[in-house]
Amino acid sequence: MDIRTLSPDFAVTPQIHISDIEAIKAEGFTHIICNRPSAESAPGDKPDDIEEVVLAAGLTFCDNPVVMGQLTMDNVEAQKADGKALAYCASGTRSAIVWALAEAGKQPTADILDALDKAGFPMPQLGPQIDALAKD
Repeated sequence: MDIRTLSPDFAVTPQIHISDIEAIKAEGFTHIICNRPSAESAPGDKPDDIEEVVLAAGLTFCDNPVVMGQLTMDNVEAQKADGKALAYCASGTRSAIVWALAEAGKQPTADILDALDKAGFPMPQLGPQIDALAKD
């Protein structure tokens, strides 16, 4: 796994596998968010497969399929979680973008962009969107 921390309580990673769940739990994560549509996932890595093992491990799970170019505010709202969350998608980028938008208004835009950059997702172009959401 390539877990990249965005805040003390939120990290992103590329696709996880059933065999990763115990290690994820051992890292202290309590909530897993799947931002990858089922149609993109290989057999055994479908959200339903992952969810079953996550719930059996005593963690919570949110299936929040994000299709780039069709991102909705419902997707952004679903990214908000109580506890220490790990969001995944194909590369981690989509999850990082949705996290950044969900953080709008909670912390300064510059801090959000800095967290993205430090995690390996430099996206200064998100600044105006984050600022706009912070005003709402």
